[in-house]
Amino acid sequence: MTAQPHDTQPSGTRSPYTGPSAYAAIASEQGMLLAAGSAVMYQLAVPGVGLGVAEHSTTLERPVDRLRTTLTYVYAMTLGTPEEQQAIARMVNKAHGPVRAAGRYSAFDPDLQLWVAATLYQQGEFIYEKLFGPMADELRDGYYRASWIYGTALQVKDEQWPPTRADFQVYWDATIAGLESESSVQDYARRLLSTEDAPLFSKLVLPLQDLMTRGNLDPHTREILGLTWSAKEQRRYDLFWKVFPRFYRLIPRRLRHLHAHLILRDMRRRMRKGGRVI
Repeated sequence: MTAQPHDTQPSGTRSPYTGPSAYAAIASEQGMLLAAGSAVMYQLAVPGVGLGVAEHSTTLERPVDRLRTTLTYVYAMTLGTPEEQQAIARMVNKAHGPVRAAGRYSAFDPDLQLWVAATLYQQGEFIYEKLFGPMADELRDGYYRASWIYGTALQVKDEQWPPTRADFQVYWDATIAGLESESSVQDYARRLLSTEDAPLFSKLVLPLQDLMTRGNLDPHTREILGLTWSAKEQRRYDLFWKVFPRFYRLIPRRLRHLHAHLILRDMRRRMRKGGRVI
């Protein structure tokens, strides 16, 4: 999936990426990190995922390292070799082993894995279009199909994915409509967004991440998770997206993609030295 898109910078709302080689480059955009928090919140909103994360995740204890491992998985699947993808998938499966509770959830449940992968795709497309404008239908369909690897590298089968974007939207809407509140998950979501115990350097970016995380969510999901949202915050969110993309698109593409390649390099270094990757 390694992309070699053309180098034309976007004009207005025109997408800078075209063709089947573009999908990994889309995932490499640093601006896509603005979807990270909201993708996690959408995942938590499904009880089988939310309870497993709330009861087993170490994110609150090591937030920076957990972000690294998550991005390692994403970039391994989009930029890595087939051998690296298989190795990372094995590591994720090993980490998922203890994440289970009889009759409640299992990290090996392909339906739950499908939802996690679906949030990565949906929020990726959502943020990309805020940065660069609407994708052409061909690019949108190809990006959707390329995103299946987030689930199929683990226990999800190709046939479990809704076959078309229209089918995916039906699946997405039905899942959102069927969400149910869980008090322990709501508490965990609020703790994730809290700056109280965050490292000093993180506190500089957490207000923006908090605004993006809650603002990217649909109102029903915010309600399910017990997250607040005000008219003032909506105005700040709208202003951000009116101004930020204009400046972001001026940054050279190699710099916008640098973080993805650095994380991939770190992954390869850890694998060579036998260090912990996931």
